[in-house]
Amino acid sequence: MLSCFCFGRTAAGTWPHIEGYNNMSQATAHKTRPKHLALHEIRLPLPGIVSILHRISGAGLFLLLPFLLFLFDLSLSPETFAEYKSWVSNPLVKLILFGLLWAYLHHFCAGIRFLLLDLHIAGDLQPARTTSRIVLAVSLVLTLVIGVMLW
Repeated sequence: MLSCFCFGRTAAGTWPHIEGYNNMSQATAHKTRPKHLALHEIRLPLPGIVSILHRISGAGLFLLLPFLLFLFDLSLSPETFAEYKSWVSNPLVKLILFGLLWAYLHHFCAGIRFLLLDLHIAGDLQPARTTSRIVLAVSLVLTLVIGVMLW
């Protein structure tokens, strides 16, 4: 009979009585679960948003690296510098470069924050929220200041 309890049933083939077992299984069996993940209803905390923006900015910097190298190549010689100026004077290219400036500055500031978190500095809830606010504020202010100076 003892070996039968190892498999969860008694010798008679019935489940042993566990207090609240039937109520608990009935409650979870009738619980409605979502059929899809509603991304627009998920509200991430600020550190989560900073983390996702860190990943997005890193991917953007990586994917637009060939464009930056192309512009850098155009800027090196006096013969192609006029073509470089025509590229950079385009408002769409300026907007892309402004976005890349923000991506770099955000990725840099958030990277410092994540290095501090790896060192177990400001890892509690309130300091993590504070450092997230600081990362967003510093990256946006630096982007505006540098962007206005370069525009």
